[in-house]
Amino acid sequence: MAEVQRNQLSGEMTQRFIEFIMMQAQQAALFLGRLPNPQTGKPEVNLDVAHMLIDQLEMIREKTRGNLNHEETEILGSILSDLQLGYVQATNAANAAATAPPAPEGRSGPLPADSEPEKRFTKSYGG
Repeated sequence: MAEVQRNQLSGEMTQRFIEFIMMQAQQAALFLGRLPNPQTGKPEVNLDVAHMLIDQLEMIREKTRGNLNHEETEILGSILSDLQLGYVQATNAANAAATAPPAPEGRSGPLPADSEPEKRFTKSYGG
């Protein structure tokens, strides 16, 4: 009977641990701009907070090394890999946006590859 209770408790603890990890991952995804802000409905990027949350998950992995079951270890590792890749992508996107030349007035976003820039003025010298 004690064995059944111990297994049941272990299963509940595994479920709680996974839920905790998923909540942390969801917060990190929110700050990476992968999820819309629940208040505004728009994605927002805050790389400093995302980095802190990813570092916290990394710390949890290091501090619990050897104390997690296979399922917990796999989920935590997978989540961390995904978030770290997302962080690199978000950082690259932010750097690209910061170094990109500003869009011409009246236009938003890059020009299509097959189009020419709009001409604002034309001059004719008789003809």
